[in-house]
Amino acid sequence: MIDDVFCKIINKEIDAEIIMEEEDWLAFKDLHPAAPVHILIVPKKHIGSILEIADSDGKLIGELIIAAKKVAQKMGLDKGFRIIINNGSHGGQMVPHLHLHLLGGRPLGAKIVRDPEE
Repeated sequence: MIDDVFCKIINKEIDAEIIMEEEDWLAFKDLHPAAPVHILIVPKKHIGSILEIADSDGKLIGELIIAAKKVAQKMGLDKGFRIIINNGSHGGQMVPHLHLHLLGGRPLGAKIVRDPEE
């Protein structure tokens, strides 16, 4: 049985400030926001990372993008926002449950991180 923190939030075993919820996904505020608006959007089905997405999950993955649109509209992010998916330890993924970060509420300029060995 998968038992990560997001599964516990989905199962209402841990409190979270829920912004929106539909049958297949849940959106809640990040505890350590990187922007004035920082919402996590998670599928209720446990998928550990992008590399664990099955071909049959295509509809669900599309629903997560539509969820991001709905949450952005609800949060008044009409001037723009950013969607981030971290994958794996080198990609900065902290919780082994696929999730989208929706960030906004201020200008989020471009930041390019270069490999110091380049």
